[in-house]
Amino acid sequence: QVRLQESGPGLVKPSQTLSLTCTDSGGSITTRNYYWSWIRQPPGKGMEWVGYIAFSGATLYSPSLKSRTSISRDTSKNQFTLQLTSVTPEDTAVYYCVRGPFKRFDSWGQGTQVTVSS
Repeated sequence: QVRLQESGPGLVKPSQTLSLTCTDSGGSITTRNYYWSWIRQPPGKGMEWVGYIAFSGATLYSPSLKSRTSISRDTSKNQFTLQLTSVTPEDTAVYYCVRGPFKRFDSWGQGTQVTVSS
């Protein structure tokens, strides 16, 4: 059974870097043909895909966030990490880590609230 768990600070100051980690306890993050994504939902808005890291370690980011986004992984811990630099209050959202085959989002973490505020 896939179980994803997000962790990280709930409050980040403007201009700082948001860093969240997701632990996948349900299987290896190198499982062939699977992708681990970050998706966020700002208050009162819809879901927004942030980016993914693939089973191969390849990454892809949303064009609108690409210049500020980095996703990396630690295969020894079965974790992947989101870093979003130069945050503003518009980055306030619930952040989810998600696992699934290409273009599918089958398994979700519970989500973690991140607020950008001074």
